[in-house]
Amino acid sequence: MSEQVFQDLPSVELLQWLARGSLKQNLLRAIRLWVWLRSLYGNTQKRLVLNGSFTYAQWRDAFFTRTHPKGDVIPKLHDSLCPCSKTTEEWLFSEKTSMTAREWKGLMLAHTGMDLSHLEQQLQQRLFGVTRRSLQGDLQTLADLGWLQYKAQKYHRVREFPPRPLSSQDETTPTQLSAYELNFLQEDLVAISRVRLAPKAIAETHAQKINGVQRFFLQLDYVIPRSTIDVVEDWQHKLKQLWAKTPVPPVKLGYKSARLGNTVDCIVYPVCIYYVQRAVYLCAYGQSPERKTDWYNFRLDRIYKMTALEWSSALPSNLQKCDRQASLPHPDDIAIEMSKAWGFDFYLPSQLMLLRFDRNFHDRYIQNTFRHETFEAISYKQAKNLIQQNTKSPEQQTLLKILENRSDKDAYYRLYYRHGDNNVSMRIRAWRPKAEVIMPWELRKNIADDVATEFNLYHNK
Repeated sequence: MSEQVFQDLPSVELLQWLARGSLKQNLLRAIRLWVWLRSLYGNTQKRLVLNGSFTYAQWRDAFFTRTHPKGDVIPKLHDSLCPCSKTTEEWLFSEKTSMTAREWKGLMLAHTGMDLSHLEQQLQQRLFGVTRRSLQGDLQTLADLGWLQYKAQKYHRVREFPPRPLSSQDETTPTQLSAYELNFLQEDLVAISRVRLAPKAIAETHAQKINGVQRFFLQLDYVIPRSTIDVVEDWQHKLKQLWAKTPVPPVKLGYKSARLGNTVDCIVYPVCIYYVQRAVYLCAYGQSPERKTDWYNFRLDRIYKMTALEWSSALPSNLQKCDRQASLPHPDDIAIEMSKAWGFDFYLPSQLMLLRFDRNFHDRYIQNTFRHETFEAISYKQAKNLIQQNTKSPEQQTLLKILENRSDKDAYYRLYYRHGDNNVSMRIRAWRPKAEVIMPWELRKNIADDVATEFNLYHNK
């Protein structure tokens, strides 16, 4: 297969696809992703000298000059030859792109509705004058879009480019449109015949009727009662309107907290919406119902009030700080955190888990399936070493004795999970008794207490 070369110009259509939302808000980021693609897949003159797989640090050293800061700070103007010194306008309008600035700006203004002065201001900003976290977020986005694969703690170039919008002068087919318009479908679904297909690929393949007959159906469990579905849709519509504003305002939520058993007001910055575990959630930063974390996933059907606020000194200090430092959280921050540990409540502490599966059950239902990036199959000996290295007496001796009573033919996994995440607990409960949490001790003890209570329910007459 011949090597593909990325030669796309930064058209409005392409940038809108890369923005994954409001292009008006994410313009610089979309343009930066376009530069990323040129550096990874451009022709010989534009492509970086990198292996097919690389780490962020390897890309950084190949892209920037040696004096570029390595910490998580916005780089100062340290070297006129460093790419971080170039303005957005310099990246866009050069001999390499041969684009007419006037025409491109006109198309951008017509598409986004932004003011010319605001666009000019954006174009004068240093495109790569951003933090390390922002650049790592770019890598995660490219992986989500199908331009890279992340495995074994490295990013791997792909052999086949993902479907993307063509420039306005090219002919765009409905199939191509559906491919990038459905980009918000990020997670994999397991299709029949154990073939993993991305949801957007499923939609492209099966959305149309075949000889007049609909052959593909997608059934999603939805725990939200029908009586509140309209409310959920109203909140999604309102959030869509708020995200179209510049700047995006903070909001005050009236929330019916299941954990507190009461209503509570929370002032937050709305970041994005996720459909997870049969419900729709707003991921937001600011105040949580219990005031224990800065982040929280609010179930939309439990929100009974949403009021847009102004950015002011009356807001919680963490929101004021983000606004003052121009570091308001981005959806990619959430994606990065969720990739680090199993569980949707990405703001909860991450802990190491040792999990054992009955061999027969594992080979039938766990083997060749994807659970999370951190799931790693290990040997019986490695499981023993894991206990010795990560626990203390007297729990260590107890766990080692438990392991001695287990078969070395069973399947053992090490992984990281979000301690206290209810979705993780429910998944482990669904696997019982064919799966056993050996460590951490606290989680094992909690599961044992639940099992004892459940046993009494069924055996006490």
